[in-house]
Amino acid sequence: MSYCAAIEFMQPEERKLLHKNYHDNHYGFPLHDDNELFGRLILEINQAGLSWETILKKEVSFRKAYSDFDIKKIAAYTDADRERLLSDAGIIRNKLKVNAAIENARTIVGIQEEFGSFEKWLEHHHPKAKTEWVGLFKKTFRFTGGEIVGEFLMSIGYLPGAHAETCPVQQQILAKNPMWARV
Repeated sequence: MSYCAAIEFMQPEERKLLHKNYHDNHYGFPLHDDNELFGRLILEINQAGLSWETILKKEVSFRKAYSDFDIKKIAAYTDADRERLLSDAGIIRNKLKVNAAIENARTIVGIQEEFGSFEKWLEHHHPKAKTEWVGLFKKTFRFTGGEIVGEFLMSIGYLPGAHAETCPVQQQILAKNPMWARV
């Protein structure tokens, strides 16, 4: 079931609006800012084992706790920052996920030095099948299994499937020329 179909079954209205905003304005749309790309990866990693609704409700807290997803700032986090994150009730306080965010930021700094940007690294490896992407991400990053990688890449326009073909948002996304449509 696509994300489009899933939000139709949601109740009450507040939950539906939370998902509708993400569905209509973010999910599947290409991202070009490295910090926002990394932020989406952090959110997807933190969703593992939880509902996407939980993550959407905490997105503002994630932005605040993780320096507005500034890759260079997060890469420089110290043990004191790790402890701060692990005691922050506004985010998911999971040691593996917190460590993954910091280590993945450090990895992306290296990617930026080599490729110019995280986005250019993604473009360099496009196109790939989902299984190839998963292998690449598992080799490159921490805490990136199949579901996390698939959702991350669909959410930023690198893999198709974010929306049903009949969904009106799909046409808006196609107008933005997502990477999956360029194959």
